[in-house]
Amino acid sequence: MTIIVDQPQFENDGEEQKPNNGEESGLVLDGGFCIPNTNSFGHNFRDYKIESERQKGVENFYRTNHINQTVDFVKRMREEYGKLDKVEMSIWECCELLNQVVDESDPDLDEPQIEHLLQTAEAIRKDYPNQDWLHLTALIHDLGKVLLHPSFGELPQWAVVGDTFPVGCAFDKSIVHSKYFMENPDYNNSNYNTKCGIYLERCGLDNVMMSWGHDDYMYLVAKENGTSLPSAGLFIIRYHSFYALHRSEAYKHLMNEEDVENLKWLQIFNKYDLYSKSKVRVDVENVKPYYQSLIDKYFPAKLRW
Repeated sequence: MTIIVDQPQFENDGEEQKPNNGEESGLVLDGGFCIPNTNSFGHNFRDYKIESERQKGVENFYRTNHINQTVDFVKRMREEYGKLDKVEMSIWECCELLNQVVDESDPDLDEPQIEHLLQTAEAIRKDYPNQDWLHLTALIHDLGKVLLHPSFGELPQWAVVGDTFPVGCAFDKSIVHSKYFMENPDYNNSNYNTKCGIYLERCGLDNVMMSWGHDDYMYLVAKENGTSLPSAGLFIIRYHSFYALHRSEAYKHLMNEEDVENLKWLQIFNKYDLYSKSKVRVDVENVKPYYQSLIDKYFPAKLRW
């Protein structure tokens, strides 16, 4: 099935911008979402320097992550989990399974993940009511975190969550807690520690190995199960934790033209993904019929995971 997606528009002519209501073509970057001043802990969002027990745990997480995410490790994980032979279940069944998971790398939230998924999806749905593929992308973007569940081998948190980054080329300093990469075996490998490493400039991010985690896994699940989500949806799923790119513009030399266009959608999505985290609960049973209709539209009834 072919899906035509209007491109988001970023220009600002000085007039107040309003969310697209279907009467105009394209989207504006600012759909009207108000960014809160503090996260659910009362701190600034993504502040990794605050002295707290939560922050100490986050830093320890990134030290382990940065030491162990190597080219060899990523190749092993993609080969193992790319088989999609762990379990067969629906998207909504996976959402419910994820309700048991708390992301230890996240400095802004300690609620079960289903809350974050619905908060993100509902915030986007309010501002962009006609982009149903984006609503569904928001709902499923973190489902790869089921890798933490015993049914999927109960991988350690450092191999599932946290910010992602390319392996096989130099680690950029903009990556959170980048100092710990000095302990990574690939750090001093001359094949991997240059700007492009094993890649060619403008090769396209599809040809780049990302650190292994829930982003890459859910991307593989969606793609291999034949989803009809547009390429922008798959791009969001795979790179929503790639903060070095969409916050610091690192690694742009590896992007091709399609990546550049899809990045615009990721920048729209990212604000909702990051800033919708709160203690305000979503009535799951009330919104479930709508999201189930989107699941039925874009995915088969059962998926291989």
